[in-house]
Amino acid sequence: MSNSSMQVTKSPRKVPVAAVVALGLVFVFGLFVVGFDQGHIFSMAFGEQAFEDMYIHELTHDLRHAAGFPCH
Repeated sequence: MSNSSMQVTKSPRKVPVAAVVALGLVFVFGLFVVGFDQGHIFSMAFGEQAFEDMYIHELTHDLRHAAGFPCH
C-alpha cells in the first residue's frame, strides 16, 4: 500500500452577477407596484380610466399599510 497525498482545492461559490441584477430589478419593480402604483401600470392599456380604478392599489391596499406606505 502506498501513501499518496491528494490535494483538493475548493473554490468559493460565487453568485452570478446577472442573478443579482435580475433579483434587484424584480425587487424594484415589486416595490413600485406595492408602494407607489396609483394606476400607472394599467394606464398603458386602459388609459385615464386606470387612474380612477387603481386595480393594483386596491389589491395591495392592506399590504401597503402593513409595510408603512401611506395611501390616504
